Amino acid sequence: MKIDKTSKPLPTTKVGESTARGAATKANTSGVGAAKPDSTSVHLGTTTAQLRSMESAIASAPIVDAKKVAEIKQAITDGRFQVNSGVVADKLITTVRELISAGSR
Repeated sequence: MKIDKTSKPLPTTKVGESTARGAATKANTSGVGAAKPDSTSVHLGTTTAQLRSMESAIASAPIVDAKKVAEIKQAITDGRFQVNSGVVADKLITTVRELISAGSR
């Protein structure tokens, strides 16, 4: 069984092109003068503005709490700083377990 083409062929415009763009292209090919395409404006909403302000706030925030570092330095100098070896060992074991499980995934 043979199927004949009975419908009209689809237009050859690419997806996203508008008829106004096609008209502008035709006007440009006629040699009358090159018209610049209209600029496009995009509004992404208030979320974008909030994200940008959060990004700049985070970028300007210090990475290290200088006050806390000064307190620890002073405690070390005064001999008041004591390391809890049990907590350090527990955290080290936890970190190693996380690294091993992440590596096996």
